[in-house]
Amino acid sequence: MTPLFLGMSGTELTSDETAFFTACDPAGFVLFRRNITDRGQLRRLTDALRTVSGRTDVPILIDQEGGRVARMRPPEWPAFPPGAVFGPLYDRAPVSAIEAMLANAQAIGTLLAEVGITVDLMPLLDVPQVGAHDIIGDRALGRDPVQVAALGRATIDGLARAGVIGVIKHMPGHGRALVDSHVELPVVTADADELETDIRPFRTLADASMAMTAHVVYRAWDPDRCASLSPVVIGEVIRGTIGFDGLLMSDDLCMDALGGGYGARTGGVIAAGCDIALHCSGVLDEMDACAAAVGEIGADARRRLDRALATVTGGGDGTPYAALAARRDAFLALA
Repeated sequence: MTPLFLGMSGTELTSDETAFFTACDPAGFVLFRRNITDRGQLRRLTDALRTVSGRTDVPILIDQEGGRVARMRPPEWPAFPPGAVFGPLYDRAPVSAIEAMLANAQAIGTLLAEVGITVDLMPLLDVPQVGAHDIIGDRALGRDPVQVAALGRATIDGLARAGVIGVIKHMPGHGRALVDSHVELPVVTADADELETDIRPFRTLADASMAMTAHVVYRAWDPDRCASLSPVVIGEVIRGTIGFDGLLMSDDLCMDALGGGYGARTGGVIAAGCDIALHCSGVLDEMDACAAAVGEIGADARRRLDRALATVTGGGDGTPYAALAARRDAFLALA
């Protein structure tokens, strides 16, 4: 098994992709809008990914946050609210907001599990600061670290009730970035004391089973390398100060915040301490370069992967999506 989560080009596996994935044996797969049309097609695709991997529990990931970040969209699937919607209710009634988020996350997870998706790339634990780029924006769960952690915990728990693993991101915090890391490399100049605000939600949820790094430079910790490529940030901050010992994946290697070729990017994030390198474009030549840059998944990374997969059993508790959505909306109406 190679320490890679990889995308694919379309709505079904091509013969070249099947051959490549069979030879490469990536640790898991990630889905995007280009891979999705309807329930039947998506279930066939996830079944095919399990077949080609030879693992019934292979992680199949998606970004299904709600709001503007949703790969499964209407009319085939319902729309979900962005994270910021839960903030006003939290201000008035924190317990009700947590219950609303639990129901919302379980509803999302129920729809994901129905089509064979096992990992959702949320919650965001980023704490946005005034003046930051709006790439986080209304995706954030609030500006108060305690609120962010509480709603983040509810998200993880709600997904788990549906048999889906949540991923905390973007560790150690994307809330101060002044530019979009999809386009260029953000540099954060805040000092270590100021960054305590950013890492607080991650420290609170350090027992999460999976997390994603940020392609952001934090000058206070490592002025030369972004977190995804920094042994200092990963070893001393993420594994040390925050205390996270779950599976750590990089953010997407295709983002322009990272320079160099795909082999260098892949080797760099693994050498820095990421357990898994995430590559999302589905371009076969790029994936081949990623695979050529890494060997077998490390023992610690495999241990963390196995432990994460053991945290959910699949199947959920049987609560229908409609009932969960209705419960969420009833709580949100209180705001």
